[in-house]
Amino acid sequence: RSERFLAAELIREQLMLRLHQELPYALTVQIEEFKREAGLLRIGAIIWVERAGQKQIVIGKGGDVLKQVGTRARHELEELFGEKVFVRLWVKVSRDWSDNERALRQLGFDEID
Repeated sequence: RSERFLAAELIREQLMLRLHQELPYALTVQIEEFKREAGLLRIGAIIWVERAGQKQIVIGKGGDVLKQVGTRARHELEELFGEKVFVRLWVKVSRDWSDNERALRQLGFDEID
């Protein structure tokens, strides 16, 4: 598996651990930036959901959920890659992306029945 894939899965795992049953069914993580510079690994990720209400759940009151997920993911990524990591997370809405073949391909889901 690629480092980008591992980073996305690790961020998704942290979302699952933090949100439990509140985790939106249609949620995916897309790595937008994965760059090493000056001894730092920069990872920028978009968390895609289908509804504005889901976005609020993922962000949390005052951004607390997203902050916790980012902090925990950063610690795990630093351990995994053995270097300092900077993680930036965004939550965006794309209505019904999980039912849209084109959107699925853009998000990296290549094998669609």
